Amino acid sequence: MNKTLVFSYLTLRKIVGLLGISFPVILILGSIIAGGCNEIQSSISEYYHTIMRDIFVGVLCIVAFFLFAYNGYEKADKIAGSLASFFALGIAFFPTTIQLPINACSIEPANQNKLAGSFHYIFAALLFLTLAYFSLYLFPKSRGYKTKEKIMRNRIYKTCGYIMLTCIVLLALYFLFFENSELSKYKPVFFLEGASLWAFGISWLIKGEFLLKDK
Repeated sequence: MNKTLVFSYLTLRKIVGLLGISFPVILILGSIIAGGCNEIQSSISEYYHTIMRDIFVGVLCIVAFFLFAYNGYEKADKIAGSLASFFALGIAFFPTTIQLPINACSIEPANQNKLAGSFHYIFAALLFLTLAYFSLYLFPKSRGYKTKEKIMRNRIYKTCGYIMLTCIVLLALYFLFFENSELSKYKPVFFLEGASLWAFGISWLIKGEFLLKDK
């Protein structure tokens, strides 16, 4: 594999990783700076209903583009990347519903569609499951001898993958049993989604050799 191709793969992975980590931060800071809103929304997806709507959709589309362009080393990488790209676009274009009355940070939602909101949750779950598959199965693969750095990277990949799976399970339990409880005031959905995005981002940064590069 030529150096240009390797560089492009590594750069793409770093960009995807940085976008995953910075996404929640961009939404919070942008809402504060552009919208004068100091309140964290109940979920990352609810930023669609704030002044950060265009940024929310735009970042997801950029991530979807890079995931679609990702080939990796095997056919499975390309398939997983294409699926993750499709799911990311689904999250962007099937917005979550928002509870009324809207809070001070939200812009008036127009013609909320409960079916679209249901698809949004499905796409979100499928995206994180696919990203967990990258971390748990595709990224740890190696060809030949495993270096000390590769062994450490594999531990990080798997930790990130398990974090994403744990967050998915906790989110499912929350929506099933605790959505209307006092727990909601602590914004558990936002922080679980944020933890999943950080795990995703760290995994891709490591895969892009941002850290723990073979000596």
